[in-house]
Amino acid sequence: MPLRTFAILAVLTVAPLAAQSTPPRSPAPPTAASPPIEVPYRQFRLTNGLNVILHRDASVPVVAVNVWYHVGSGSERVGRTGFAHLFEHLMFEGSKHVNEGAFDTLLEAVGGNNNGSTSNDRTNYVIDVPANALELALFLESDRMGYLLDTMTPARVDGQRDVVKNERRQSYENRPYGMASLELDKMLWPPTHPYSWPTIGYMEDLTAASHEDVVQFFKKYYAPNNASLVVAGDIDLDRTKALVEKWFAEIPKGADVEPIAPPAAALIGVKRQTLMDRVRLPRLYLAWLTPRMFAPGDAALDVVSSVLTGGKNSRLYKRLVYDTQIAQDVSAFQQSAALGSSFLITATARPGHTVAELQGAIDEELERLRRDPPEARELQRALNQIEASFYRRLERVGGFGGKADQLNAYHAAGGSPDWFAEDLARYTSLSPSDVQAATVRWLPADRRVELVVEPETVR
Repeated sequence: MPLRTFAILAVLTVAPLAAQSTPPRSPAPPTAASPPIEVPYRQFRLTNGLNVILHRDASVPVVAVNVWYHVGSGSERVGRTGFAHLFEHLMFEGSKHVNEGAFDTLLEAVGGNNNGSTSNDRTNYVIDVPANALELALFLESDRMGYLLDTMTPARVDGQRDVVKNERRQSYENRPYGMASLELDKMLWPPTHPYSWPTIGYMEDLTAASHEDVVQFFKKYYAPNNASLVVAGDIDLDRTKALVEKWFAEIPKGADVEPIAPPAAALIGVKRQTLMDRVRLPRLYLAWLTPRMFAPGDAALDVVSSVLTGGKNSRLYKRLVYDTQIAQDVSAFQQSAALGSSFLITATARPGHTVAELQGAIDEELERLRRDPPEARELQRALNQIEASFYRRLERVGGFGGKADQLNAYHAAGGSPDWFAEDLARYTSLSPSDVQAATVRWLPADRRVELVVEPETVR
């Protein structure tokens, strides 16, 4: 029996959970001033280049194993899109020492769960387990990092290729308004910009991808030196470091990955387009190019989105949905990303109303925000919402957006993994004039994308 398989069978015979965990800490007594946010960590790098971040949180006996591969759809090229998302699927299909289907079965047997997601900039994998099953999670994660190609046959690639194609049909082609987001990306970004194509890829590219294409993509991007591993939760730091070395140190280093050099992106006027779709109500999309994640203006635009649509008392929701009742729904958000961002306002007309009515009202509210800063109470409400969401994420060690995931996100952005306090300060330091200035600078009426989805005419 291979050593890796034998070792993990021993992991499944661990002592009962209560014997391995640390009792939860009692809550600290309230103080007059909030303590500074600190998420202590230990960071080191293996000889194969794998970045490792450890964080101890013994409040509950759980552990999160979180891996970021620094590859997303932005790492692809024209004619070969959808590979990063395809690999998100392939990574759950078994590896040399884990049979197909056993990945989920082993984790479910110990009360764990797992997931993965792909964006423009990264692919992340999350495993949350009871603290006494840490080694199982490390084994599984290391085996698919080091030994996936041993079992990735052309038939397995074809099977997941078909799954991804069906996902595209379900999520975009056959979903009401589903093709709008794909068209928006093409209108916002130059044709060769890596954000101009969808994360899920184009059908023709998925069809054309060969088994060798997929193998080379894995060898280039799924190497330890292009990844970052966070282990957070009820752990012993020294023991966890030893376990990480045990399971990951043997994986060979890959070639260095060159940084992405995207073409410049700018809107010099208004781009307009209308799509016909099998929908009952017309919908309006307004979009702008905005500063990249963590750059000046990024946080202020999050606040702009909250002032506009963050709750029933927000400006656009109150006017369009509640007062005039010309909209079925309205939303706004800053879509932050590493190479550049976009700001999007979406509104669906109510029966009997038109996109022109929606656009007129939205433009009036935007012009009002350009002319005058938001009231202090509006800014405070937005900051309260942002801060509450921030602290809710801090309460979780695992899952998407939990502390383990965020430690990896801050590291990927080039800063300290413990950048929590600085991140929150980007928002709490904003003034009403900062929000007004961001609206003027980044959301001009004469440089944007206007996309309308109209119902198809029934013959």
